[in-house]
Amino acid sequence: RALADTGIKDLHIIANDAGNDKADGIGTFIVEGRASSLVASHVGLNPKVAEQMNAGTLAVTLVPQGTLAERIRCGGCGLGGVLTPTGVGTIVAEGKQEIVVDGKTYLLETPLRAEVAIVKAWKADTSGNLVYRRAGKNFNPMMAMAADFVIAEVEEIVEVGQIDPDQVCTPGACVDMVVQL
Repeated sequence: RALADTGIKDLHIIANDAGNDKADGIGTFIVEGRASSLVASHVGLNPKVAEQMNAGTLAVTLVPQGTLAERIRCGGCGLGGVLTPTGVGTIVAEGKQEIVVDGKTYLLETPLRAEVAIVKAWKADTSGNLVYRRAGKNFNPMMAMAADFVIAEVEEIVEVGQIDPDQVCTPGACVDMVVQL
């Protein structure tokens, strides 16, 4: 909400889903018409996506969830892309490079990076080391690696040394700002 209150607009959003139409989370930027493009694997819970897409005010790229995760991972690791058989021979392949490896055709899916990422973690220490719980581990650690500036929303902030290093999923070196919810 604080980011939306700055008046920011013309956002290019990368997310697993489009949130909802209740103007919270990622959905805030879509409901308020602040996004110009969206790359996601699922948009069904936010009817505003279809409205804006049909009106030509929001460009939407649907990506299978596994491919989306791999494209983000590639962006965070500095890789040139990922090869996937998903979409070969379909409309998904239009405009994409096909590469044959050992007789099997793959699409080259290019990396995704962001200028700013907002990740949700369970806990952080004062150096920004992050711990996620449950499904929070699915996309947040990768997105934190694939962005130039990382804002972590956390439930709890503790002192350095209070998090077992084995629990840290995103090191503080990758986090620029921590905000307690």
